[in-house]
Amino acid sequence: MKNDALHDALEDASIPTLLMCLAHITGDDVWLKDPYLPKRDVALIADEAGGLAHDVADEVRAAIAEVMQDVKTGKRQMSDAPDTQRLTQMMSVCVGETVGSEYVPMFMEDLHFVDRDVSWSQASDTSATRMTDSKKDFSVLIVGAGISGIGAAIALDRLGISWTLVEKNTSLGGTWLENNYPEAGVDTPNHFYSYSYARRTDWPGYFSKRDDVLGYLEDVAEQFGISDCITFGTTVDEMTWDELRQAWSVVLRDAVGVRTILASAVISATGQLNRPKKNVCVGSDTFGGDLFHSAEWRHDVDLAGKRVAVVGTGASAMQFLRSVASTAESVVVFQRSPQWVIHNEHYHREVSVGAKWLLENIPYYYEWYRFGLFWRFGDGLLKTLRRDSEWQYPDRSMNRHNDRHRQQMTAYIEAQLVGRPDLVKKSLPGYPPYGKRILVDNDWFQTLRRPNVELVTASVEQVHEKGVIDSDGVSHEVDVIILATGFEAGKLLSPMKIRGRTGTLLSEVWGDDDPRAYLGITVPDYPNLFCLYGPNTNVAHGGSLFFQAECQLRYITSCLVQMLEDGVASIDVQKGVHDDYNGRVDQEHSELVWTHPGMHNWYRNAQGRVFSPMPWRFVDYWEMTHDADLAEYHLTRQ
Repeated sequence: MKNDALHDALEDASIPTLLMCLAHITGDDVWLKDPYLPKRDVALIADEAGGLAHDVADEVRAAIAEVMQDVKTGKRQMSDAPDTQRLTQMMSVCVGETVGSEYVPMFMEDLHFVDRDVSWSQASDTSATRMTDSKKDFSVLIVGAGISGIGAAIALDRLGISWTLVEKNTSLGGTWLENNYPEAGVDTPNHFYSYSYARRTDWPGYFSKRDDVLGYLEDVAEQFGISDCITFGTTVDEMTWDELRQAWSVVLRDAVGVRTILASAVISATGQLNRPKKNVCVGSDTFGGDLFHSAEWRHDVDLAGKRVAVVGTGASAMQFLRSVASTAESVVVFQRSPQWVIHNEHYHREVSVGAKWLLENIPYYYEWYRFGLFWRFGDGLLKTLRRDSEWQYPDRSMNRHNDRHRQQMTAYIEAQLVGRPDLVKKSLPGYPPYGKRILVDNDWFQTLRRPNVELVTASVEQVHEKGVIDSDGVSHEVDVIILATGFEAGKLLSPMKIRGRTGTLLSEVWGDDDPRAYLGITVPDYPNLFCLYGPNTNVAHGGSLFFQAECQLRYITSCLVQMLEDGVASIDVQKGVHDDYNGRVDQEHSELVWTHPGMHNWYRNAQGRVFSPMPWRFVDYWEMTHDADLAEYHLTRQ
């Protein structure tokens, strides 16, 4: 884009973001005072004007244009990094509410004023020599080449630590490779749903589709030299800790057969949502038509003119239903419970040429825009999900903020289904917002209004040769059954057989659905085994798995660097540390929406314990995982 088109680009700008750029580049406090203060936005979707009047917004645009011209001609130099007090003020002004100073160290990393990565110490020549010798024989096995696994390989590569990355599929991408159903895409904004160190300013949409996300992962892996180093078509059958060798003995399986390797440490990057839940319908093997899970979409099955049953109304169904309904003769949707759904005006919107230019060319625009997303889709939201003991309507919401969200979403659903009180009754949830994963509307309600779509609130009781029988005893004849029934989230690391120091299988420790780990990363009796996207690290209140992965990898690499520098062969988290942490997790969850008495969701196990979501603010988890304390571990020295 030519410089004379800057003014056109500014028409697509987020005014609060521009204000932060002005304050950041100029160091002038005028941009942090009236009349430029963005209004606190109580709506679910941010106002790009920040609630400011048109003339004020135009003044901001004119000011940044002048500043950019001065920067281009050399008349203006960038200001120094803001101090803690100023950056705290800027963050608060940006989002229109108080942001604590504890966010400053974290955001300084996102602004690249502080290095986010762990590095080797240069304490002495002796320690450096010992570390170099240790590194020669130290190798890490990474299991899974999705978001976390690619990030792990990049992190280890930076440190020069030897690694092997195995992936069960024939290509990288994990979830974004496997889930290729129609309209599969993100429901977290792309500019936050990405690695902090591999920013992309040319996302085609604000909520891009599967092919764009997979393409991004492929590009990042290629950029950092990871792609050609992945061993594809390989699974881990079992792992056994070898106390004598202080290493994991790992049995790998590929098309040729099995082989055993030794790994000084193992990083599991298999995720929580990698095994589709398919055994949910009695008699499914008797069905005479085509039956498949949304995560294993049958693109060879032509749905044109077919009678289709969709079992489930979660995130996947929300995305693919309108495509299926536009093709099929009829669709019957089986809903176990209704979902809270939000409208996002950006969901189907392409990122304009001007917005892309701003993200690429205005200093700090990308970083401040990303912070706004972090707050709105993460920490700014979590406090609205906490129980207020004095709130007068505890059955329907957690507090007044949560109730406002309920009112907004209820109004949206009623507007979408005006004239269809039958669908309104079926579609309005009775539990608080965010008790289940919030879904972004992909024309769901408009699709339900179609004459060829039926919403059934009874569950599927049985499958027979010609269709299904619901729990009310009604038979539905169909040609195709699509399971949108989620994943075996509670069976983390399954079906790998993992035996720790005492020989106990990890699956026996965790049972069918109760995985626990310290910080979601390490487990007592399983030395040098690290989980990415482990227990209680899911981002149920918003946020980004990329952020979580970077926090966890900072912690893991902190462990490994300390081990190699100090001559430690293995670390095994102390049981008391592990148990105390999980006690705090449970206590925190007891005050949050996922344990609301009216809730039934996949975040909880059969005993009612919340095992998947993280209860902490992201800034708290960032701090917890920033620097590993090996005093919390049993150490075995070389």
